Amino acid sequence: AHLVESGRGLVQPGGSLRLSCAASGSRFRFTLMGWYRQAPGREREWVANVRSEGSTSYADSVKGRFTVSRDYAKNTVYLQMNSLKPEDTAVYYCHDYATATWGKGTLVTVSS
Repeated sequence: AHLVESGRGLVQPGGSLRLSCAASGSRFRFTLMGWYRQAPGREREWVANVRSEGSTSYADSVKGRFTVSRDYAKNTVYLQMNSLKPEDTAVYYCHDYATATWGKGTLVTVSS
C-alpha cells in the first residue's frame, strides 16, 4: 500500500480544514484506516479510525470536532476538522493497519 496525504494549511482558531489520504492497492475497501498526529516535541498520537464498513472512532481530544470518512470509489480517506484549536497543530499522518503503512504526513497549523 502507498498513502499520500494532502490538505495542509494554516488556519485560524475556530476554523476548518479537510485532509485527504489517497491509498493505492486493491484491498482498500477491506482495510481499517486511521489518522494520527505528531505535535512538535511530542509523541505521535492516535486521532481517529474508520473501519472497512464505515464505522468510526475518535480520540477524546477531537470527538465532536473531527469527522473521519472514506470514499471507496476514490480509495480515499478524509479527516474533516472543525473548531480547530492551537493544540491541534501537528503533522497529520494516514495509516493503513493491514499493511502497517504510513503516509509522509501533512502539516496543519492553527494560529491567529
